[in-house]
Amino acid sequence: MEKMTKSEMKKVAMAKKSDYTKLIIGVCAAVALILVVIAIMNFTDQVDYSFKKLNLYDKNHDGRIDRLDALQGHDNDGDGIPEQGESPTKRMVNFMVLAVIVLMGPYSFYKSKQLSDIEAIEKRLPEFLRDVAEAGRFGMTLADAIVVASSGRYGKLTEEIKKMAAQIEWGVTATEALRLFSKRINTPSVNRIVAIIAKASDAGGNVADVLTMVSHDAREAQMTFDERKIAMTTYLAVVYISYFVFLVTIIILNVTFLPKIREAGVGVAAASEAAGISGGMASLDVSVIPSIELSFFVSAIIHAVGDGIMAGVLQNGKISSGLRHSTIMLLLGFVILEVI
Repeated sequence: MEKMTKSEMKKVAMAKKSDYTKLIIGVCAAVALILVVIAIMNFTDQVDYSFKKLNLYDKNHDGRIDRLDALQGHDNDGDGIPEQGESPTKRMVNFMVLAVIVLMGPYSFYKSKQLSDIEAIEKRLPEFLRDVAEAGRFGMTLADAIVVASSGRYGKLTEEIKKMAAQIEWGVTATEALRLFSKRINTPSVNRIVAIIAKASDAGGNVADVLTMVSHDAREAQMTFDERKIAMTTYLAVVYISYFVFLVTIIILNVTFLPKIREAGVGVAAASEAAGISGGMASLDVSVIPSIELSFFVSAIIHAVGDGIMAGVLQNGKISSGLRHSTIMLLLGFVILEVI
């Protein structure tokens, strides 16, 4: 083949797969930093961005806020009437959680999309190798067989085959086109297959027989991968179910148990005041209830991150997949606990 011109070499370079990982990380980091600044401003009480509205109303229609109602918000100045929907610490935690979601979410979903595309390519690779081997048995060279195969339908793999065919037409050798394909996909199985084919082609051996062998080997590996993926789906479901059971437990405590404690505390305080008793056994400190609710919220966030990473590792051994599951759990847990 003739030596490639600069224009053709530029086309080969353009055929490389674009990777937006750094761009996504940069944008997400900038947005997350803004959210962290807002979180700090909320914690220092410079701003009040509460996600929950104040539960203020005149229960007895006497022109003043009742103490029971005041306990639903945050009393900033200690006068018994809440001025903020949530405490500064809770508001800070809210925006820190949003920062984590923004930082992990887009990156993890982008990486998961890349991984899904690679899995789809590897799934159709045995079929492509088999067709190239059959074409080789009819006298076609490896380069010609790849060009012919580019007109076939191999799902996500079709685009990569067309890139290889275009590179061959621009003057790149078949083995070099395969190596460039291997660099774009960059998985152990693809790298091994391409290395075997390249060595057989460079040695001048029977490439068709080698292609048939690696096609069979790739098909067996794909079947093993599919079986493992099905088995891991059960464990993935268990992780999600356990997390949502934990969320339901927190919701039940927040909706039924803690309000009863709050009402009991107010009742005890009123009875003690009427009897002229203060402090001691006659008092029930309800001021710790917001701290208990916050601890429940933080524990749900920690569980979401940990359970999500574990789910991803169980699914395919990738931390990026775990971050995707963590993002989903974080978002669902945050919305559910904030709404309820």
